[in-house]
Amino acid sequence: MKKTTKAVTAIAAVCAAMGVGLYAFISNNSKEEPSSVIEESITEAPTEAVTEEEYTDILPKNWAQMYSYSASDSGITDKSKEWLRRNKDYIGWLKIDNTYVDYPVMMDPGEIEPGDPIYGPDGHVPNSFYLDHSWDMSYFRDGAIYMDCKDTFDGSDRDQSENLVIYGHNMANGTMFGSVRRYRQDYDFFYDSPFVELSNLYKNYGYVIFAFLITPGSYNATDFVYWNMEELDTKEEFDSYVQHCRAHQMLDTGVDVQYGDQLLTLSTCYADYDNSRFIIVARRLREGEVYGDLSTIQCTKEYLKEHPNGIEDPRLKEKDEEDKDKEETAE
Repeated sequence: MKKTTKAVTAIAAVCAAMGVGLYAFISNNSKEEPSSVIEESITEAPTEAVTEEEYTDILPKNWAQMYSYSASDSGITDKSKEWLRRNKDYIGWLKIDNTYVDYPVMMDPGEIEPGDPIYGPDGHVPNSFYLDHSWDMSYFRDGAIYMDCKDTFDGSDRDQSENLVIYGHNMANGTMFGSVRRYRQDYDFFYDSPFVELSNLYKNYGYVIFAFLITPGSYNATDFVYWNMEELDTKEEFDSYVQHCRAHQMLDTGVDVQYGDQLLTLSTCYADYDNSRFIIVARRLREGEVYGDLSTIQCTKEYLKEHPNGIEDPRLKEKDEEDKDKEETAE
């Protein structure tokens, strides 16, 4: 749907593309990578699954600072009401199982003039405030998880942006979006965590990941400016976005995507030297599909030709073959 968006200057658009690049960092510990469509150009420390105790330890001490909010409470969930009192920019919650991603999502406020009574003395271009501010608006080197200021994610599904873009730093300790590197370090991780949960102020939405890829993160390096492709109003625009993701995907997930699906793009840094990004792209679940159950996910026709039973975890097939070999050997 066409929506009124805030004007974004050239420098602001570059900042949007950089979304997570100013303070993200990558360790130099080596790790053998699986073969991929896009060859890894750097090595990183592996990211392990996190525990609830570890997650609690990384929260900023002052995250619960209170802020007033004057909008109507009609239809807003109790959780959202609570968070809106803490920060008026709260827009929802993002969660991915087996990762650190279990965070509130802030809506970037857009351009901020110096001396703003809420955001402080410094001015900010669009999509830059939460690069180094926590969800309580205090300075925090790791930043926060935040949605592009051009996006629309309100209570009406039909008025929401066709492609929601959310940014987070690629932290070496796995926090923010650091732990999503597991998808490209070990492709089997997709089968462990193929779903994404995203809520807005009103309800929860389930998504299934259909592609993840490495892509340039600046205008002068690509014509795939995903950070400025939220409103995919026409079939041509939508198909172009999906086809680019398909062409550069690191794994054929088999997930079907069609014009009319709602998309979600998670963006984080890949490498600073070439300003590249790692993005994960998911689509909202369709009627009949069940969050947590890959067997209910509709597949592409091409995938079904090779996998008539739908999306299959290759590890299960390997185990079945090993068990069959053991039985034959025993006989």
